Amino acid sequence: MARKKSQHITLPTLPLRDMVVYPHMVLPLFVGRAKSVAALNTAMTADQTVFLLAQKNGNDEDPGVNDLHETGTIAEILQVLKLPDGTVKVLVEGKQRASVNALQDTGELFEAQVTVLADSIAAPADQEALRRSLLSQFDQYAKHNKKIAAEVLASIQEIEDNSRLADTIAAHLQLKLEQRQKLLELADVGERMEFLLAQIEGELEISQLEKRIRGKVKRQMEKNQRDYYLNEQIKVIQKELGEEDEKGELDKLEQQIKSAGMSQEGEEKAMSELKKLKMMPAMSAEATVVRNYIETLIELPWKKKTRVSKDLSKAD
Repeated sequence: MARKKSQHITLPTLPLRDMVVYPHMVLPLFVGRAKSVAALNTAMTADQTVFLLAQKNGNDEDPGVNDLHETGTIAEILQVLKLPDGTVKVLVEGKQRASVNALQDTGELFEAQVTVLADSIAAPADQEALRRSLLSQFDQYAKHNKKIAAEVLASIQEIEDNSRLADTIAAHLQLKLEQRQKLLELADVGERMEFLLAQIEGELEISQLEKRIRGKVKRQMEKNQRDYYLNEQIKVIQKELGEEDEKGELDKLEQQIKSAGMSQEGEEKAMSELKKLKMMPAMSAEATVVRNYIETLIELPWKKKTRVSKDLSKAD
């Protein structure tokens, strides 16, 4: 690993699809493309060091030099396992951020000349304030995200190095690939922590909004269920009281109002009275009066016309 101390390092390069690896991360990679397998073999015959560089488009099966980002991660190969289908499973550990000085496709593999990016540290007071805010916000995030185990949260609380703390927290956030790459490119630890704080706050806002929406939907569903059961109970009660026939009569009365040919004002008045009637006990005296009034309106000759005599000599 001695050559990592050099300002410029030339390393075999693995293009990554839909993934960004941070320093201190240990994770498995599945390597199947010919150039990637060649880069892996080259690394294994040297010092087991490889450069991991994310593709700009994860769907690109055969990326070129211009299809890869310019900042990546120097990683150490911990274990290699060849699978029956020809794919190679490799366990890697991220070590350092590095920027690309030159990247070439030799035809057999990608090879990059890189410069290690040293962390830039802010004033101790600023770092401590950012650290406390980041740990507090991540604790809130973990409570909303059930996928983060309590053991993980406890181990993160014990990380003293702020650079490692930021990268470890980033590995547990549900960030888009562009956001992960942006974070990798931030050598300034303070900027990295501020970036993470903004992302976590955004996720918490979305989580709270989703919670409110779920609450509204649940309450609406409960209301609909309650209304349904109440309506069913009313139907049963009406059946027991013999009011179903009454409902049928009221429906018939409504149809008679609509087909009576009333004026708009007359129909509105009749429908208003019918609405009152529906709320009254069927056998009450007031209901009888209202029903008679509606029936009278229906029986009026709304559609009939008479010829008017204009002969003044016949007038009395």
